[in-house]
Amino acid sequence: MELRTLRYFVAVAEELHFGRAAARLHMSQPPLSRAIKQLEADLGAALLHRSAAGVTLTPAGTALLDEARTLLQQADQARVRVAAAAGAATITVGLLGDGTDRGATRLAAAYRRQHPGVEVRIREADLTDPTCGLRAGLVDIALTRAPFDETGLTVHELRADPVGAVLRADDRLARRDRLTLADLAGRRWFRFPDGTDPIWQSYWNGGEPREGPVVRAFQECLQAVLWNGTVGMTPLGHHPPGELAVVPLTDMAPSRVVAAWREGGTNPLIRSFVRIATAAYRD
Repeated sequence: MELRTLRYFVAVAEELHFGRAAARLHMSQPPLSRAIKQLEADLGAALLHRSAAGVTLTPAGTALLDEARTLLQQADQARVRVAAAAGAATITVGLLGDGTDRGATRLAAAYRRQHPGVEVRIREADLTDPTCGLRAGLVDIALTRAPFDETGLTVHELRADPVGAVLRADDRLARRDRLTLADLAGRRWFRFPDGTDPIWQSYWNGGEPREGPVVRAFQECLQAVLWNGTVGMTPLGHHPPGELAVVPLTDMAPSRVVAAWREGGTNPLIRSFVRIATAAYRD
């Protein structure tokens, strides 16, 4: 069994969906299906039940999932030990400065447990750079939010968060249970500076050109709402001060937490970081 095939199997077993697994692996679905069928043929056992209702694991598949995770973790740890022996056990992580994320806290704890000898350097970026220094070569991997221009990057989704509008608590719309983008038509919104990734800018502006104050940081967004009554946007997991309210938006696509790295990134610690991040955000 090749490690690559085991990674394919783990992705399908965790997603229980070939399409989602293929997207996670950044490949098309037909070669993924062929690889899993070949693995089943090599092992002489059915690993998955496939039906119109979806995909489920067989008892053999459940057993292989546990073993595959262990083998992949051992392979990652071997890379880390080799990197340490070569004097290269350092990884620079870019973080988006958008508030506290419990997933990131779990990830830090899990990474310290599994790789205590690795030096993790952190670079925090403001909201004008969703790749957190990745394109400039300042970091090895970014823990950030999509969407943004993914050209030349590999992007792995960790979680998807619903989004809400941030309003002053005394705003008439703040009493609503939910809103649509149309409810906010004509309002002033925060904007990012000229030169900010247009895909990123468009998402946080609800897909429309907006007028309003220019901000660079998460706290500046909140202050713009508090002082000027502008519309802010935030993932629903964030909790602003009591003077502000967050109302879910029903027609906004979720904000995706992702790990991103340059295609062909050479740091041997990247793969291990992504594996640990995937587990930390799944818990």
